[in-house]
Amino acid sequence: MDEPFLGRAALAAGELTRHALRSRYRAVHRDVYLSNDVELTALIRAKACWLRSRGHGVLAGYSAAAVHGTRWIDPGLPATVIDDNRRRTPGIITWGSALTEDEVCTVDGIRLTTPARTAIDLARRYPLDTAVASIDALARATRTKVATIQDAVHRYPGRHGTERALEVLSLVDPGAESPRETALRLSVVRAGYPRPHTQVPVYNEYDVLIGRVDLGWPEQKIALEYEGRHHRMSREQFDKDIRRFEEMIELDWIVIRVTAADTEATIHIRLADAWSRRVRAAS
Repeated sequence: MDEPFLGRAALAAGELTRHALRSRYRAVHRDVYLSNDVELTALIRAKACWLRSRGHGVLAGYSAAAVHGTRWIDPGLPATVIDDNRRRTPGIITWGSALTEDEVCTVDGIRLTTPARTAIDLARRYPLDTAVASIDALARATRTKVATIQDAVHRYPGRHGTERALEVLSLVDPGAESPRETALRLSVVRAGYPRPHTQVPVYNEYDVLIGRVDLGWPEQKIALEYEGRHHRMSREQFDKDIRRFEEMIELDWIVIRVTAADTEATIHIRLADAWSRRVRAAS
């Protein structure tokens, strides 16, 4: 079994013996078991939490985000559920939030907050940068438009944290493909630069798409590319990136390649130099 399950139900159905249950599985919560070979991810934690609630709760926060398919969630975070049963349980955070019918949906038989309500909860309850990165990933996974989430906030103006939610949402961009890209975008905006576009398409002189850049200012032809480990692990991807950058430079783009080793200061220095070159060229 690769999914969490109820131990008593498995025994009653004859699917397992008591010895097998004790030796090959571990208890995640009371009567909720998981194979010793299965990694405890955010999604698995969410499903185990749902089983533990016996269907009475509604998954929320990062647990709802995980079920909606959001990537980059810390697997060590506790599961989150909205439930009347507030008994403290290790590995679970229980919220007492009010929900309306249109804020709850069902995925694979699990009741959870809708993408919009999930985003609002993340925006209201977590530090700004953390919330923006999480909602970037959630909106990308669910293809939810930021305007849709903002509309959901405005439907209930008296709720706690409304202003904070709108502040966070003003910075969200589903075009970010990783938390690092989100952090890079927030950093350059705070440094005073215009908000960059995400996943910018670049075409050659024959109007053929040569690739997309993570962040960029098309009018200035300045690109910011965050290079994660996956760019270097595949020789094919590495060669493809080199050819793409060479073509962009030939088209007069300035390409700033950023890695985890770069500091905010070095990134800002290189970006300032790029903008100065563009200003001089335009004068």
